[in-house]
Amino acid sequence: MKRKLLAISLILCLIVTSFAACGNGGDDDGITVALITMDSIDQHWVTLHEGAQRAADAEDVTLQFMAPARKDDALQIEQVNNAVAAGVDAIVVAANGPDAISGALNEAIEAGIKIVYVDSPANVSAEATFSTDNRQAGATAGEEMLAALAGAGITSGAIGIVSVNAATDSTVNRDEGFRSVFAGTDFELLETQFSDGDAARSQTFAENFIVQGVVGIFGCNEGSTVGIGNAIRAAGGGVIGAGFDTSDSIMNLLDDGYLLFTMAQNPDVMGYEGIRAAVAAVRGENFGGRVVDTGASVIRGAGGEIGIVGGPEPLDLRIALITMDSIDQHWVTLHQGAQRAAEEFGVAIQFMAPTRKDDALQIEQVNNAIAAGVDAIVVAANGPDAISGVLNEAIAAGIKIVYVDSPANVPAEATFSTDNRQAGATAGEEMLAALAADGITSGAIGIVSVNAATDSTVNRDEGFRSAFEGTEFELLETQFSDGDAARSQTFAENFIVQGVVGIFGCNEGSTVGIGNAIRAAGGGVIGAGFDTSDAIMMLIEDGYLIFTMAQNPDVMGFMGVEAAVRALRGESLGGEVVDTGVSVLR
Repeated sequence: MKRKLLAISLILCLIVTSFAACGNGGDDDGITVALITMDSIDQHWVTLHEGAQRAADAEDVTLQFMAPARKDDALQIEQVNNAVAAGVDAIVVAANGPDAISGALNEAIEAGIKIVYVDSPANVSAEATFSTDNRQAGATAGEEMLAALAGAGITSGAIGIVSVNAATDSTVNRDEGFRSVFAGTDFELLETQFSDGDAARSQTFAENFIVQGVVGIFGCNEGSTVGIGNAIRAAGGGVIGAGFDTSDSIMNLLDDGYLLFTMAQNPDVMGYEGIRAAVAAVRGENFGGRVVDTGASVIRGAGGEIGIVGGPEPLDLRIALITMDSIDQHWVTLHQGAQRAAEEFGVAIQFMAPTRKDDALQIEQVNNAIAAGVDAIVVAANGPDAISGVLNEAIAAGIKIVYVDSPANVPAEATFSTDNRQAGATAGEEMLAALAADGITSGAIGIVSVNAATDSTVNRDEGFRSAFEGTEFELLETQFSDGDAARSQTFAENFIVQGVVGIFGCNEGSTVGIGNAIRAAGGGVIGAGFDTSDAIMMLIEDGYLIFTMAQNPDVMGFMGVEAAVRALRGESLGGEVVDTGVSVLR
């Protein structure tokens, strides 16, 4: 099913992420980590625990799951105290609220215990935090509900919210984000009702909202979402219900049409990354309080609308997928995600990518798609302007356009891509940290990119350079290889001859070329890049690249085709731009 495929693809794309070195080199140093979540019952925490256990197994450390049986500040404080008394080396914790356990956590820090947050932080400094950007995810949920209400012809009315409590940071931010979207509309958002995440109490609150004649209800966590769906089921539908988190109960309510969508987090990733960071911190790595957004996605049921079971009949649709080339593993993976979506929705995908990056070849493929009479084109544009004319011709022919990875300067239904400037800046910060760790505070740094027009790589370049502003490093003129690994290697070798201290590659081919050049030189230069492939991962494992920025092309492809289908079914996506996330892989 669509929801399962998307969730799985996100987890598979992100699960390999780590700020720590892979494994522990066989150094069993007797580390014990306590995992303390809000409770031990909600499937969200069960899944987070499973991810944490996988990381503990990979690191060969002991994991103690010390979650209380229910959400309760006193019980969570007790578990933190128990962890301190047990002499654990680190605590990975999802705080009930920002202040309640602060005292106990400060005592743990005084005892030399490392603290890492997952899902929800407290107001105590920690090594790192792995959580959803809950305010943004709440805003996305609000936008989805607004679109659903508009689709049903509803432009005003009351909307209810059920949440956990007024202190839990994650759910408070979801509530605020959701409400922010309705500012300036004719909808009235009622006072939030707090159920402590209990599904039965949430159902009672939702039933009261329904009696008041609300047009929609939003739940801020798993228990409240289940309660809302059950209340709408009991009322026979008629209200748009949406929420947060995933569980078997939520998925059943989605498939039965009593919930329209849920915001799916990646608790497995939070748990996995939280443990890896905790272990690395115990072993001496400094994360500087880094906050990592582990992402969220909109998951719909089989129906896609309230009261519909089984969804609309598959349409006889043909969608062209046109990437920059058909060779790089990035595009192969994107194609695989698109193909899964095509199979899910019963539409035909035509992969019409050129054999190499070339504007003329990509224009030719768009023309071929128009001539073939496709219904939509999902495209990763070589550059913002080169294919604009032919895309306008496609739109004039009634063809829907969706961008993946890199947009052109032509309005489209939606865009699914990495926030490339921010990702480039993160790469720059990571390289700066690596240089500092080697005692290097100045020197020249080279960059190899695709060309001067491709929006995604230009933004990565700019973001990377921004991280070095005000430093003693000199960033040399970017060299363009059209993504060819061999040409990238030549440019990187020239940089090495000039005595650079680091080289950054802006895409898969340039990253492979950089790593090969450093291998040929016998090391001595910090290399880093973008995208993942078997070749890149081997270069990282062999130590010739220190890290790469991993995108989620599988997610781009899946969501791009999904959006094209939604647009062809008459849904207005409003040109939405969705950041599909990026992670640092070592």
